[in-house]
Amino acid sequence: MTVETHQTEPWSVLDTSGHLRPDERVPSGDSALDLRRAYRDMVLARRVDAEAIALQRQGELGLWPSMLGQEGAQVGAGSALRPQDVVFPTYREHAVAWCFGVDPVQLLGLFRGTTMGGWDPRERNFNLYTLVIGAQTLHGVGYAMGIVRDGDVGTGDPERDRAVLVFLGDGALSEGETNEAFVWAAAQQLPVVFFCQNNQWAISAPFSVQSRIPAAERARGFGFPGVRVDGNDVIACHAATQEALATARAGGGPTLIEAVTYRRNPHTTSDDDLRYRSGSENDEWEGRDPIDRLRLLLTGDDAPERLDDDFLAELAQEEQALAERLRTGCRALPVPSPEDPFLHTLEQMPADLARQRDEHLAFVAAGEGDHA
Repeated sequence: MTVETHQTEPWSVLDTSGHLRPDERVPSGDSALDLRRAYRDMVLARRVDAEAIALQRQGELGLWPSMLGQEGAQVGAGSALRPQDVVFPTYREHAVAWCFGVDPVQLLGLFRGTTMGGWDPRERNFNLYTLVIGAQTLHGVGYAMGIVRDGDVGTGDPERDRAVLVFLGDGALSEGETNEAFVWAAAQQLPVVFFCQNNQWAISAPFSVQSRIPAAERARGFGFPGVRVDGNDVIACHAATQEALATARAGGGPTLIEAVTYRRNPHTTSDDDLRYRSGSENDEWEGRDPIDRLRLLLTGDDAPERLDDDFLAELAQEEQALAERLRTGCRALPVPSPEDPFLHTLEQMPADLARQRDEHLAFVAAGEGDHA
């Protein structure tokens, strides 16, 4: 039997030399991506990543999953969000969190062991990281069902209509939860965008052993559109995500975006990636770096928005201040309270759970008294 192969090239408008190709699909005017801000966000998010790795090496964090090389996909997608949208990330979306206004020190707590995660939607519509592969896809779909029942889809009011943006890696495509999420999202025409960062490796498993077709083409089997973009092109990622979110908010249902990118660091700080891939592959993708690509555009002769010396100097100072705040903030993260696991699980704590909490706190207090 011959299996049909697909060689769909990812959509891109900004090439590796910094040349921008005009394309009517790229939004303009007020909807256009702020290129100087996108550059700033990518640079600062990369610094967050680098500082977190250093903190882990110093014993301040137990683990850290690096996003090096994926800044273009994440900033492109994150910049397309509206404040009322809701984000369900995996554990690597540091630049998305940055774009959505999440304090990066808060992200460190999960890997320092000072928080179990949890989510308080009164503070930010960003669900703190999900470590179980693919679980966040069902969480996002469930939330999207609630948005529909609240009547916050298709009203035509830009301040009210909402959508859910769910992030996943290529490895999550092999999980049952992800496929169940696709089924529910399609069958109920839910306002959800699945943003798959295909970074080529699910820990040590290459994408080639998980799928015979590009990830975006899987969407067709579930009954909704799939879009394949260059994940290192921040402009294309922003355009694709903005269009998909607009469709979702208007009641047009789900979209799967496959952002083709590359994880240049090991899977986490406990991984040795040289055991399963070559250094030359990494070098090849370094030549497609999303930050370098945008910098070339913004320092070229035809730059639509120019990076001048003052901007770069201010950005360097901002980087240094951010690094210092991360180091100080990480070490100052408070020891969690015994009450914390009971918080932010349900919107209103039922009597049974409150009773269990009280019993637990009394037990902890008694134990502390025994050791006094």
